[in-house]
Amino acid sequence: MRPRIHMNLVLLLLVLVVGEVWAQEFSIGPKIGISQGNLSVTGASFSKGNEKLGYHAGAFARLGGNRIFIQPEILYTNTGGEFEDLQSGGQISYTASFERIDVPLMAGFKFANFFRIQAGPSLTFILDNELTAQNPALSIDSDPNTTTLGYQAGIGLDIANMILDFKYEGALANHVDSIAGLPTDQRQNQLILSLGIRLF
Repeated sequence: MRPRIHMNLVLLLLVLVVGEVWAQEFSIGPKIGISQGNLSVTGASFSKGNEKLGYHAGAFARLGGNRIFIQPEILYTNTGGEFEDLQSGGQISYTASFERIDVPLMAGFKFANFFRIQAGPSLTFILDNELTAQNPALSIDSDPNTTTLGYQAGIGLDIANMILDFKYEGALANHVDSIAGLPTDQRQNQLILSLGIRLF
């Protein structure tokens, strides 16, 4: 019975904290930004290549008080990266592009009412992916996962009704299991810069 009692206490405390956060502040608005993405590829046949510029757009909400806040977001994201085929001596490079729906849930702490630190999990739904090879140019079959889990952490500024976020995103699970039939562990990482507008 003790584990059940402990779980009930944890759930009660969580409800109280969320209720307290909700009662103090609520704001919502659109959010857009850019990112610099790369692919961490584990496999004997491949190595990491150049970064790829991406973008995202969506909405955010802010729930919290003067210090502690929760910031859920839902974003359409286009990102990717490059990697090379080691067996070709670097003569063949691949470009991967992902279209995703990202749902990060940030929890953070505010200093002086305008500076923030934040971190939290990010759930990713991969809508589509494209993998192309250069020299020669051709499309490659890959095996993407439809849902992956990652994390985000960074800093932010609140200026009037604008919110500025600079975050790093890392993957906790691989995005692609195989490339052209070769097993691989392909993970997406990003540096993210975004602007949000609080409508109220």
